[in-house]
Amino acid sequence: MTLTPREREILALLRAQPLLDAAGLARSLGTSKGAVAVALSALSQKGEIVGRGYILRGEPWAVVVGGAAWDIKARSVATVRLRTSNPAVVGRTPGGVGRNIAEGVARLGGRVHLVAAVGADTAGRDLLAITAEAGVYVDHVVTSPHPTGSYLAALDSDGELVVGLSDFAATDAMDVAALSRSQELIAHAGVAVLDGNVGVPVAAWVLAVAGGGGVPVVLEPVSVAKAARIAPLLRPDLPVYAVTPNVDELAALVGRPVDDTTADIVTAARGLHARGVAHVWVSRGAGGSLLVSADDVVALDAVPAEVADVTGAGDALTAGFVHGLLAGESPAEAARQGHLAAALTVASGHTVRPDLGVAFAAALADTRQP
Repeated sequence: MTLTPREREILALLRAQPLLDAAGLARSLGTSKGAVAVALSALSQKGEIVGRGYILRGEPWAVVVGGAAWDIKARSVATVRLRTSNPAVVGRTPGGVGRNIAEGVARLGGRVHLVAAVGADTAGRDLLAITAEAGVYVDHVVTSPHPTGSYLAALDSDGELVVGLSDFAATDAMDVAALSRSQELIAHAGVAVLDGNVGVPVAAWVLAVAGGGGVPVVLEPVSVAKAARIAPLLRPDLPVYAVTPNVDELAALVGRPVDDTTADIVTAARGLHARGVAHVWVSRGAGGSLLVSADDVVALDAVPAEVADVTGAGDALTAGFVHGLLAGESPAEAARQGHLAAALTVASGHTVRPDLGVAFAAALADTRQP
């Protein structure tokens, strides 16, 4: 359908400033809120805006539903000695699995919305400001009565994790009612990412909403305990496009021990296929990964990297995978891009590498040189 000049102006403003409401649009255009409402209604009827929140047609985006927190990382100066004090370098960075994945996708150049919960505190306000500055849309983040989440990582002198401790009460308390206004955002997404930190009712709701809209869901189990908690949701009526466990998390998803062998991983993955999962992408650490699809099994090597800090490696792996899917890549190529993003991240010392997009583009170009 043909658009009027005013409708084209509104679309241009929304593309430049997606968070504008009707009053903001009216101010920018020098007109009344009522006139803007009429134009917005016409744009909806013409299919240029899909759903509430002025979601624009033809612009694929990812939605990440999960945790947002502050990471407190303490790296020991020497090899860690347990049950005693160790000299260390301590720092605080934005974190949370879902938030990290969202920032990674944004750093790689994708459009991504975060659906999470933070406290009504300075920590929450600071976390949202930094996340938005990285390019993530945070207008669907909800305010929790609980403090903003935090995660403490104790690292050995070589950057390997010794122990991690988390306080995710805000994420745990998220419920479907609080997230209901994100329904259309999820139903029209290009990819939805589900972080296993969310509660089972929220996870079930996201899977149902995404499934109803034909939106592919990438499920990141996060840990063995959370994989076991979410495992009952893996069933044909709640289809999942891809799950991204390590071998131990895969065992929790299928409810039996799984050996780190290709044969046993494939057998376990076939069980998940029967439960509605299209692709099972199993991380094997330094051994790379195995992508098990219904008609193919692809072994992928890890990209070599000098490790500065492993924190955020798994989140970068998923972010690179989602970025590839948004760009229309095959699952295998998206997984390769995930490995590349992870290698660049662990070499940087940052949970989410600030120059990830530039470094990724250069490294990807190198891999495609004849």
